[in-house]
Amino acid sequence: MLSVEGLDVAYGGSQVLWNVGFEVAAGRVVCLMGRNGGGKTTLLRTVMGLLPPRRGRVTFDGADVTRWPPDRRARAGVGYVPQGREIFPHLTVAENLRMALLGSRRASGLDDVLDLFPALRALLARKGGVLSGGEQQMLAIGRALLTRPKLLMLDEPTEGIQPSVILEIEDAIQRIKRELGLTVLLVEQYLDFAERLADNYVIMAKGAVVAAGATHELKAEMVRRHLAV
Repeated sequence: MLSVEGLDVAYGGSQVLWNVGFEVAAGRVVCLMGRNGGGKTTLLRTVMGLLPPRRGRVTFDGADVTRWPPDRRARAGVGYVPQGREIFPHLTVAENLRMALLGSRRASGLDDVLDLFPALRALLARKGGVLSGGEQQMLAIGRALLTRPKLLMLDEPTEGIQPSVILEIEDAIQRIKRELGLTVLLVEQYLDFAERLADNYVIMAKGAVVAAGATHELKAEMVRRHLAV
């Protein structure tokens, strides 16, 4: 579904990603892990087309999308929930969701999202900016799902969220994979969350991929070396 090959990315004169390469198979959940500042968010932004690579290639669903703009990637089936969620704070929950309907025109209504996140039903008239962090995350994921993506990228979906809501989001991601058949690439700091959800892992450090494999094969020594603070 997604292939990243030899990716170099820089902010101005400061290079952040160095020869990054990995693959995400269709229908799988892959967790991108690493310490803060390792380049994970930069990688997702590059896959989404928000940052141009200096070198390398991004292939999505068989097409070379390296030079495609973000809107074309979204129409092709790349969904993205950024770190910080970036909902529209002055629009209601319903209006935030309808923006996705207007932008993609692939979904016909909100029922699928409201079934996935029933807590949003009682919040449809509430402004996005007054929601809790967990409610905003549900809204952001729901908004992305209304574009009917083939690949859903989530940047730290559990950041700043209370434990009970983390479990709801975990259940939602499992249903997204199982019932919708979507491919998921997520950035996550909580190792236990990643181990429960992900089929495969990719670990980044200092802008490069330093380890990858099946999640059940992740060794304690590797965790200490690359993930422990």
